[in-house]
Amino acid sequence: MPELLGATNPVPGYDNSNVNRNLPVSPGNTQIQNVPDPTRVVRPDGRTEQQDSGTLADSERLRYDSNFQTFLQRLKDAPDLASRLTRLFAGEGMVVLSGLSEGIATEMAQVLEMIHVDPEQLSAFLSSQMKTGTRFGGALMALLRNAYARASSASVRQDILQFLKSYSDHSSTAHIEGNLLRSLRGMADAMPASWGERLRQLSAELENGIAAGDRQGNLQLLRQQVLPHMSSYVTQTHDVGTARSLLTLLTLDIARYENGSEENLLQAFHRLTSYGTLKEQLGGVDDKALLNLLRSSSFSRNSPATAYADHLAAAASLALRGEGDAQTQEIFQQLMQAMLINESVYMPVNHYLIPLEWNGNLLFSELWVDPDAGEKQEGRSSGGGGAMKFLFKIDVQSLGLFDMVLVHRAGEVDLQIACPERVAPFSGQIQQAVSQILTRNGLRPREVAVRKMARPLALTEVFPKIFEGMNSINVKV
Repeated sequence: MPELLGATNPVPGYDNSNVNRNLPVSPGNTQIQNVPDPTRVVRPDGRTEQQDSGTLADSERLRYDSNFQTFLQRLKDAPDLASRLTRLFAGEGMVVLSGLSEGIATEMAQVLEMIHVDPEQLSAFLSSQMKTGTRFGGALMALLRNAYARASSASVRQDILQFLKSYSDHSSTAHIEGNLLRSLRGMADAMPASWGERLRQLSAELENGIAAGDRQGNLQLLRQQVLPHMSSYVTQTHDVGTARSLLTLLTLDIARYENGSEENLLQAFHRLTSYGTLKEQLGGVDDKALLNLLRSSSFSRNSPATAYADHLAAAASLALRGEGDAQTQEIFQQLMQAMLINESVYMPVNHYLIPLEWNGNLLFSELWVDPDAGEKQEGRSSGGGGAMKFLFKIDVQSLGLFDMVLVHRAGEVDLQIACPERVAPFSGQIQQAVSQILTRNGLRPREVAVRKMARPLALTEVFPKIFEGMNSINVKV
């Protein structure tokens, strides 16, 4: 019978009721995707959002299911720092890229001037690079590290970590203040003029307070004027764009700025001295002596190593802000990407960048150090004394790239060197010379091997402990 209320008659065999009635029930079919429901656990299906079964080789896209997997992917794709620096420089202290602006060229010329060392200065240069690269160094930090390892109470460990957190924020004051000003200016630019003008006035007041060193006044300005102003703006405009995102970063920096005050730092230190296990060792340090001790650390005071890093960072900042040609900007972007991935919280080894100009040759080296390798080699245990493992990647002008893996344990050294093809015929001489150098410095060369480089070593080959992060919970919010 025709359907009188329908616009058209149904096509035979395609009646909706018949089609739905004949659909098979397939509860085990994983191709049928579940509706996401965070309140209950559902059976696995073929949803494309899940990437746990994928591998890094399957896709070059950033993973969004796991922070650690994202770190591994970025580590795999990280550019080689030494080769990028080589592209920036040539011999005789000249910059090779013609696309450098005047500001970038000036900063790079300062870098070249600082990395020129002779054999007598080499040891001091390397030592300063190591010391300034570690914020938690010195006698006080060594004492706290030992106390943390031996502490039997969770409260002692928590208070030690709180003191270190306050010290970290206190030593980062200049960086945090710069972040505060940048966030305020960025929010003002992203807001309507009626709201942004007031924020620019507050930013100018904050800049004057920072110049005067008035931390408490700055905090009062941020808490009582900036945050209420932004609260009113978000409430009335419901803006969830750039200004709202920058506000989140601003509140984090405000919390760090307050936590890094001298009052919080000293209060955290006084809690440590209240414990009997630390009172004897720290009781003789008063507030003034503590502040002087922290300010005079290798990380805090200005040194040639920090000046070198500042000039390189200034050149990178100019390039990433648009100065120079596209090639220059690309190189500096790759430099910053490689540096940041090596400073990730998931990186269990220390990373250093050591540039040198020695005897007229440029030498750019990356160094990774695992001070707690503690591995077994050829059936020999570390014997409880621990082992240190080093990976050097050295790009020598006119020679090429060298890879060196060094393991030190109780005065004994195992060293493997992979050299360029043009250097391989001299492997025997290099092996003998390196053994003599180790012996002259009081080390016992257990095994020294020199071979032609087949391919550059991957960081994960030398330090497999990087993958230990897979044993934790992979989550990304």
